[in-house]
Amino acid sequence: MASTSTRVEVIRTHLELRDLDELRPARPPAEPVALRLHRPIRAAEYRALYTLVGERWLWRDRLVWTDAELDRYLSSRDVHVWTLNVRGETAGYFELQRHPDETVEVMYFGLVNSFIGRGLGGWLLTRAVEEAFALGARRVILNTCTLDSPRALPNYLARGFVIVREDRYVTSVPSGTHLTLERATEPA
Repeated sequence: MASTSTRVEVIRTHLELRDLDELRPARPPAEPVALRLHRPIRAAEYRALYTLVGERWLWRDRLVWTDAELDRYLSSRDVHVWTLNVRGETAGYFELQRHPDETVEVMYFGLVNSFIGRGLGGWLLTRAVEEAFALGARRVILNTCTLDSPRALPNYLARGFVIVREDRYVTSVPSGTHLTLERATEPA
């Protein structure tokens, strides 16, 4: 049986935080957590993490990279991948990339589905921003879209990020997924 897809319009929102003093930290998690920097992280380990967090939200970009391309990118001194662990289980991660203009971009950020709603996302974003500024950022940037968790944009705004622009595009998503049923809008 062939899978079908639905064309949807997606709104991508670009945000920034210009100073660590603008960060509104979230309270620490109620449960014990551990944050770990993975340097180096190999392509296979990274892909497993990327898929664990991003499959539900249709993250695809890094899945088309070859192992060599991904290993080259991940070995850069400007790329930092951190995982959040709760009782020995991976709960989420964030990936930072330092750019030459002293901008640090939160390339990927998210929680494993079973950990959403447990008070971890705000704290993890707080830590991502703190680590970004520790890398010498003059500003921290990120983007989200309507294919992402409905909790993402409110979390970014609650931490002090401001919207700098929005753009729209049309893409195909598998029919019948939660994304076509709940989040995405049909193109006009």
